[in-house]
Amino acid sequence: MRVLITGVSGFAGSFLADFLLAQKKTQSDLEVWGVSQSSETQHDANASLNLLRGDLTDPRFTANALSKLAPDRIYHLAAQAFVPVSWQDPWATLENNIRAQTNLLHAAVLNHSRARILVVASQEEYGRVTPADLPIDEETPLRPDSPYGVSKIAQDYLGLQYFISHKLHVVRVRPFNHIGPRQDERFVASSFAKQVAEIEAGMRAPKLCVGNLDAQRDFTDVRDMVRGYVLALERGIAGEVYNLGSGKPRAIRELVETYQKLARVPFEIEFDPQRMRPSDTPVSYCDVTKFHAATHWEPQIPFEQTLQDTLDYWRERIAKAK
Repeated sequence: MRVLITGVSGFAGSFLADFLLAQKKTQSDLEVWGVSQSSETQHDANASLNLLRGDLTDPRFTANALSKLAPDRIYHLAAQAFVPVSWQDPWATLENNIRAQTNLLHAAVLNHSRARILVVASQEEYGRVTPADLPIDEETPLRPDSPYGVSKIAQDYLGLQYFISHKLHVVRVRPFNHIGPRQDERFVASSFAKQVAEIEAGMRAPKLCVGNLDAQRDFTDVRDMVRGYVLALERGIAGEVYNLGSGKPRAIRELVETYQKLARVPFEIEFDPQRMRPSDTPVSYCDVTKFHAATHWEPQIPFEQTLQDTLDYWRERIAKAK
């Protein structure tokens, strides 16, 4: 069994690599390969990840990689994933996310691949949902309110098109917000955790800079999410799309309140208008009934534990940097 993870050096990709590599203890024939533009990865340093460095927006590199590896499973996670960047440079996000996946699927066709392919789309496809849409199921209309959301719709439907046109075994997922250790500091849970760790270390004033605390989102631990990705590819139906999430809305304010409890020193809250988005849906959470019926997946890691682990991660990083 040869598995290929694109975007393996990223947040979810690194945890997916960890999860799959841990299975080598019982699956000795399992090979885990990763594609990344970077030579640095965040996975367990003692694990045996095979790394292939290159750019999936280059069709020759992508075709050669699939021809060389002939993977049995492909998890396509590589993408520009930070929504605000897509407003600053819309075309860069559209080009990167759409071209890389087009190259990957086209290369699979050229190589007559029989691999199972997971296309990781996004809850951002749903965009501007209304109260009547909640909870969001797979039939909810797509109303993207960012260029990033548009790019993920294109990825989602490219997966569907290659299933219909070329009979590739493509399963699509629309994950909702996933958080945890290793996440980039630009994302809300990680941003708060880093600030708290810096306050504790005396590196900044005891003030937590925040944006819109009233927005409600569906948060899942990244380690639960990647376990869901594996189940989606093993038990999901080719051509289908599945929402993945906790199914529970939590206000951003709840993250702040939890960090206040976990922090070793008190801090104040300071509103930062720079942290407001041009477009921000008030409430978004999913109906995960379809995915649960197919896989029996449920999140297992408590919300508070996720935030504790995220804070400890930043505490460790900051201590090493001092």
